[in-house]
Amino acid sequence: MLRNGCCKVALIRATINSSRATAPDLLLKYNSQRPLRSVPSPPELSENHVTRARRGAAVQLGQKGGNFSRPPRGSHSLFCLAGNDCPERRRPPICVYRRVQHLPYIEGRKMIGGNSCSILAVSRLIPGLLLSVLCLVQVLSAARPPNFVLFFADDLGFGDLGCYGHPSSLTSNLDLLAAGGLRFTDFYSSCSVCSPSRAALLTGRYQTRSGIYPGVFYPGSRGGLPLSEITIAEVLKMKGYATAIIGKWHLGFGVNGSFLPIQQGFDQFLGVPYSHDQGPCQNLTCFPPHTKCFGMCDQGNVLLPVFLNQKIIQQPVKFPDLEPSYQEFAWKFISNSVERKLPFFLYYASHHTHYPQFASGEFSGKSLRGPFGDALMELDASVGWLLQSLRNLGVENDTLLLFISDNGPETMRMSRGGSSGLLKCGKGTTYEGGMRVPAIAYWPGKILPGVTHELASTLDILPTLAALSEAPIPNVTLDGYDLSDVLFRGGKKQLGVFAVRYGKYKAHFFTQGSFNSETTPDKDCHVTAFLAYHDPPLLFDLEADPSENYNLLAGGMEPEYLQILKEIRAEKENFESKMVFGESQMGKGIDPSLEPCCNPGCFPRPFCCHCASDSLQQE
Repeated sequence: MLRNGCCKVALIRATINSSRATAPDLLLKYNSQRPLRSVPSPPELSENHVTRARRGAAVQLGQKGGNFSRPPRGSHSLFCLAGNDCPERRRPPICVYRRVQHLPYIEGRKMIGGNSCSILAVSRLIPGLLLSVLCLVQVLSAARPPNFVLFFADDLGFGDLGCYGHPSSLTSNLDLLAAGGLRFTDFYSSCSVCSPSRAALLTGRYQTRSGIYPGVFYPGSRGGLPLSEITIAEVLKMKGYATAIIGKWHLGFGVNGSFLPIQQGFDQFLGVPYSHDQGPCQNLTCFPPHTKCFGMCDQGNVLLPVFLNQKIIQQPVKFPDLEPSYQEFAWKFISNSVERKLPFFLYYASHHTHYPQFASGEFSGKSLRGPFGDALMELDASVGWLLQSLRNLGVENDTLLLFISDNGPETMRMSRGGSSGLLKCGKGTTYEGGMRVPAIAYWPGKILPGVTHELASTLDILPTLAALSEAPIPNVTLDGYDLSDVLFRGGKKQLGVFAVRYGKYKAHFFTQGSFNSETTPDKDCHVTAFLAYHDPPLLFDLEADPSENYNLLAGGMEPEYLQILKEIRAEKENFESKMVFGESQMGKGIDPSLEPCCNPGCFPRPFCCHCASDSLQQE
């Protein structure tokens, strides 16, 4: 089996037969008997679209128009541009982003040569120049690239959301998002720990290609995501997108911040350069008014810093203030982009629900799941706030919002850890609980509400966004595939090598436990379950046995399973023959002097690295 950095995977072709169950037309509204928790509401629009954020009512999906309905059959003008771009059959939503070849003209109420201007009613042939100008305005408006919001949760398990079956999670906004969008049941991260999964997400390439193995980056790591790697932000910049990242980076800091997001295609960055447990936090407040952070968060020497672009603006971080500050930053970025008529890409890499959990005052002690549940409530409210912001700015229907988790949950923290539901194990393992994650795609008018069982992964995000924006694909080996058919047409994903799955089967050539699973009763998940090679591999039928309890080869080699093994081995060998491992960035070691300090020349370090600020707002 291939060792993809921290991830030991059997490589498979995604050929599962599946379908998307489409929800009926529905009006989503609140149940007056069970009101949602309040979330910070974005400000009402001013003349220049920029005002300060304020708190208010929860987001209500569908309140504008109120109906997630299937587009009427034959309504070509919803999707197509003009002329030969619009044959006499229903075109997919992606059609709207195709380049215009020529413009139509109109005579009476009949459209000739296209349909982009079909709403115009004229009694006679309009003079060519005037009509061309009118049509050009409409066509260019329709052809403007879509906006993208990529919300990346941290250590959120497959079973943690209400829409994925958790009985006591208070995630009303995410549940409504799933009801109005497309919910994935077979979505995978490329790896079950933070840094590698983020590298794969942003590059569309297995983390081993960029050298993000083994393990994760630390505050003093010498390595980082190589600047030669092309990120989603860099791809979209070539199409004129405004780009920003909020929250957790965790792809290296380097010498003088040489690996920060600003060097990787992002115009703006507000957040923490690594995981928020990688600095002393025992004396910091995680829940107002005075609840201290719980547990061991001392994987770094210096106090946790918050960066604005390449400058530290707060050290140590004030945890309860983070999410409100992120929301105001997001509002300014989105509203400024709208005002400047720029398409935008916002990568919202939340710290929630990674350990140690924290939340602002309005969520402290409010959930049914302890500190983890409080953090999850704030994450859910942030998603609701983002949706309301898009709606208030008039760009909800022009924006694809993706919600994904970076990997499975920690299961060692009890009330401070997440749930993988019926899946086996959690973070740090290649069992389903470590790598299968919740994922939702939402785009009103473009994505029909429903559920898909198609295999998909974080590797697919870059190719998909590049296709939707018509951005050029990087001239490198990509491991992901464009998901447009799955998102917009209820189709199947392109066939190709895909981690750990071969149709409904999954093979483990290696297994290993993790310290993140110490309190689960399954001994296979524990750190004492040392790296083990399996020949023949463990083979599971994930349709019949998603918990991976029954090895199909334990009772002998039946002909059906022998054939499956033969095909799996062939795929694995083919993949391994083509995989080029980049130089290990983690192998470059750690230098404590590289840990970020707001007073670089101060003494004694790390205690002098202290520059607390009452605000994270931009100057």
